[in-house]
Amino acid sequence: MIRTAPLTPRQTMVDSQLKTVGVTDAAVLTAFAELPREAYLPPALATLAYADAAHQVAPGRRLLPPLVLALLLQHAAVQPGERALVVGSATGLSAALLARLGARVTALESDAALIAMAEAAGVASVAGPLAEGWAANAPYDVILFEGAIGAVPPAIAAQLAPGGRIAAVLREAGVGRAVVGPLRADGTPAALPFLDVSAPDLPGFAASRAFAF
Repeated sequence: MIRTAPLTPRQTMVDSQLKTVGVTDAAVLTAFAELPREAYLPPALATLAYADAAHQVAPGRRLLPPLVLALLLQHAAVQPGERALVVGSATGLSAALLARLGARVTALESDAALIAMAEAAGVASVAGPLAEGWAANAPYDVILFEGAIGAVPPAIAAQLAPGGRIAAVLREAGVGRAVVGPLRADGTPAALPFLDVSAPDLPGFAASRAFAF
C-alpha cells in the first residue's frame, strides 16, 4: 500500500477554497501554496490562517478573504517586473503574494501597528494617508486595494500607468463586486465587474457623489 502524506492546511486551502471556484493560474496557486499566512496574522489568529475568512488584524481593519484575493490576482495577470501598489497593505500579506508573482511592490499603510506587523513578517511598508496613494514610486501597472471601496480617489487614479489596471472590490448599494481593469479619464473603472463577492470595507474609501460607481 502506498501511503501519502496528509495535506497541510495550506494545501487544503488551495485545493478546496481556490481551485474549486475557478482559480487556475499556476503562479497564483503556487504563491498561495508557498506563503505562510500565519506569519501575517496576530498570534491569536494563527490557527485560523487558512480559513476562508476576512481576518481582523486591527480595529476596523480586515484582510481580504483568500478566495477574493486570489481571484483579483488571477484577473490582474501580474507579470514579473511590473510595479504594484497595495493600498491599505495592513500586515503585508497581499504585498508578499504580489512579490512572489514577481512584482515590484509598494505596500502603503497608515496604521503604525500594522506596519510593524508587516515588517516583522519581512514586508517593507511606506507610511501615509491611504487615499493619497504613494506618488514617489508611481506610475503603477497594478493597484490593489486591501478591502472593498466605493471609489478610486483622484490622487490614486493619477498614479496608474497607461495601460495599467486596478484590482478592487467595488461597493455599490451594499454589494461587493470584484473588478480588474483600467480606469476611464474620470477615474471610474472601464471594465465590468466579474463576480459578486463578500469583502470587508477599506475605511476611508466610501463613494462620493462625484465618484460613485
